[in-house]
Amino acid sequence: MDTCFGWDLGGVNLKLARREGSRTVSVTQIPCPALGDPSKFDRALEEALKIVGDTKASHAVTMTGELSDVFATRYEGVVYLVSLMRNAFGEAVQFYSLDGFLGAHEAIAQWQDVASANWHATATLAASLQDSGLLIDVGTTTTDLVPLKDGRACAIGRNDGERLMEGELIYRGVVRTPVMAIVAHAPFKGRMQGLAAERFATMADVYRLTGELAEDADPFPAADNRGKSLEESAARLARMAGRDAEDADFIAWKALAHFLARRLLEQVEADARALIEREELPQDAPVIGAGCGRFLAEALAARLKRPYRDFADLTGCDGDVREMVARCAPAAAVAQLA
Repeated sequence: MDTCFGWDLGGVNLKLARREGSRTVSVTQIPCPALGDPSKFDRALEEALKIVGDTKASHAVTMTGELSDVFATRYEGVVYLVSLMRNAFGEAVQFYSLDGFLGAHEAIAQWQDVASANWHATATLAASLQDSGLLIDVGTTTTDLVPLKDGRACAIGRNDGERLMEGELIYRGVVRTPVMAIVAHAPFKGRMQGLAAERFATMADVYRLTGELAEDADPFPAADNRGKSLEESAARLARMAGRDAEDADFIAWKALAHFLARRLLEQVEADARALIEREELPQDAPVIGAGCGRFLAEALAARLKRPYRDFADLTGCDGDVREMVARCAPAAAVAQLA
């Protein structure tokens, strides 16, 4: 039985999936704390190597970590990450690109097709299992929307810039995104008011207050480096409105959170509807949800009056691994595709 490790090298998390034969048997997420230099990736890899051990395996890599501000350019980031993995695994490692897997030298030469291609791996696997649909992968920081039709991914954009232009990438997620990126005004005490253009609160605070965010989905420090209780999340949201939590009852802050959550849902819905219309997806084509924020994809499926399928169910995963396969879909996908 062949063993393959799928790697998704992100700027804030390293995700590692282990495939035995055709089954994904484990998925691990390792934080890449901000250290101000690329060594954060080396340290995360050191932790991951403890999991890999001396297993004889192949390795399939995708990435978004080249976008990290520890690199001056995306090219520099791709070169660093490819070299890091090549030094660790030699000829046993290959790198996912928009046109298939590449060796290390080819990956550097074709770096633009390797950079931030993890969404394409997820979509390619999903399209092989679901002929038509709309893949929505809602992560901590971004949301990918990829139409699937006739067994293939139908994205027009090939890189982040093009995908942002086509409405196939929304640079908003359910954890790290600052609240100020969602709206500039919100209702409070019966009136619309402006919100602070400061990183006083993040969408993790919002979704804690709505009760939708799993506790372990947010390993990052809070905006004020304080705790993550409901009361502390409400206090951060109050600061966005220029107030303290004591200036209103808890119900008012929950209402503000629900308003902000609804606004993000509406923003994703607008792009989703445009993509469905563009590709003329049949009405029975489901929304396929992935990522730690796939509760948003499920809610969107209801608004679109479409079936919903979880990425983990689509790939036949169950038991203890199910949740992490859905959260770390690109890592699981490259392991399956390799």
